[in-house]
Amino acid sequence: MDRPTRFEHFRWLGDKRTQRVYDLDDDATDPEVVADILAAESFLCFGPDTLAEARNRGYRPG
Repeated sequence: MDRPTRFEHFRWLGDKRTQRVYDLDDDATDPEVVADILAAESFLCFGPDTLAEARNRGYRPG
C-alpha cells in the first residue's frame, strides 16, 4: 500500500473514532480503511512513531 501524501514519513496512523491504529507499511492494511479515516479527518500520527506510543495513548492494532 502506498502511504498517503501527508503521512509519507509516518508508519502508524490512528483513527480517533475507533481508537485503532493501522500500520501503513503492512500490505494487509486495507487501503479503503485508510481512505475513510482521511476523508473523515479523524486521523492521528504518533511521536515517536511506534506501536508502543500508540498503545500508550490507548490505541490498539486494527
